[in-house]
Amino acid sequence: MAHQYSSQPRLSPSSYGEDIRAVLAPRLAYFEAVARHEHVTRAAQELGVPQSTLSRAMVRLEQDLGVSLFARKGRTVSLTPAGRTFLGSAERALAEVEKAADSVRADADPTAGKVAFGFLHTMGSETVPALIRAFRADHPLVRFQLVQNYGEAMIERLRAGGLDLCLTSPVPDAPDLVARRLDEQRLRLVVPDDHRLATRRRVRLAEAADETFVTLEPGYGLRRITDDLCAEAGFVPRVAFEGEEAETLRGLVAAGLGVALLPPPAVARPGVVELTVTAPRAAREIGVAWLDGHPDTPPVAAFKKFLLSRRGHLLPE
Repeated sequence: MAHQYSSQPRLSPSSYGEDIRAVLAPRLAYFEAVARHEHVTRAAQELGVPQSTLSRAMVRLEQDLGVSLFARKGRTVSLTPAGRTFLGSAERALAEVEKAADSVRADADPTAGKVAFGFLHTMGSETVPALIRAFRADHPLVRFQLVQNYGEAMIERLRAGGLDLCLTSPVPDAPDLVARRLDEQRLRLVVPDDHRLATRRRVRLAEAADETFVTLEPGYGLRRITDDLCAEAGFVPRVAFEGEEAETLRGLVAAGLGVALLPPPAVARPGVVELTVTAPRAAREIGVAWLDGHPDTPPVAAFKKFLLSRRGHLLPE
């Protein structure tokens, strides 16, 4: 394995950081095997490559680094101090690659893989736990990475690759997404139990035009729906408070801070009365969204199929 090489790295200082991964990565496993066996022929046999290929790869590696990694005696080699330093880092890098491969294989396992699933805050108390419980009756080992957030934040996370699927409202309409409507949820006008409308069962939204509203923050789907419904009823709501949780708003209504348009609660809350809105029709669509063109792992495909099978009966009665 006689060779000659320059003491200077072949990569220029300006390109070194940019190119070094592409230069070194394919050769790390070769280097680790030669260093472990301290013998080129045995390492080549283990790797299943010609001895000449392995010898050239090690020479090229030393040329690119500009240092001697091996001291050679025939086909037997031993590590130089630089080689020992490089071996430690190479072994850690290869271990990380193996760990990453094991992780993605585990996540894609049909039986025990992972689903990254996002959902609205208002879906968290009953709807999502019921869905996961029903799905895991047939897929008991599938793991879930759950993210609870408002709609726009989940769509951003979906696009960034942090979610496989998200349950959201309104149902998004974007060229890079696929979205399917699953169900509809009626919204109610929530008023304090001593409010002038509290004795009513039904109300037109225009009758609340002079009221102060407590709403979710801009960017939340329910806030957009509230603004749109009020506009359809002929007024712009006066907002006293903008929050992040529907149940916080319900508590503030009970405290007399205002009224709110909200989905039904998981558990009835004292201090408020929930009125059916007859006009305009107050409802929100719930749908599931995913990135268009992205292949699904088997557990994601199974959960997506399950969600789509729940169309029309996604929400608890």
